[in-house]
Amino acid sequence: MTITYEWRGDIDNAALNALHAEGFGQPAGDTDWRSRLHRHSLGWVCAREDGLLAGFVNVAWDGGVHAFVLDTVVAPGSRAKGVGVGLIAAAVEGSRAAGCAWLHVDFEEHVRPFYVGACGFRETAAGLIAL
Repeated sequence: MTITYEWRGDIDNAALNALHAEGFGQPAGDTDWRSRLHRHSLGWVCAREDGLLAGFVNVAWDGGVHAFVLDTVVAPGSRAKGVGVGLIAAAVEGSRAAGCAWLHVDFEEHVRPFYVGACGFRETAAGLIAL
């Protein structure tokens, strides 16, 4: 098992749609990820296990010093191997190299141990409005 991480890695829309469907338990979509990411993101990280897409995280930003983690997903067959932590570590490094001072993440309670414990995020107060 060889896992590699690539900042702003090549995106295959079908593979990323399939990963999102599998990872988030939803029907496969037809999102043009390549265009969306190039248009709106500071960067993203692709994790590949033996050449196959095993994980992904999107890093959006405000055009300045704030970056935001979105869509962290690891294929079920690649979980419990450190892939998620590797994705976030690569996102941290890519954001830092781009000149960002802060990397934010919002998360549901059940993934708190991952983001705060395993990835090193510190807790902050935040707010959210469902639209």
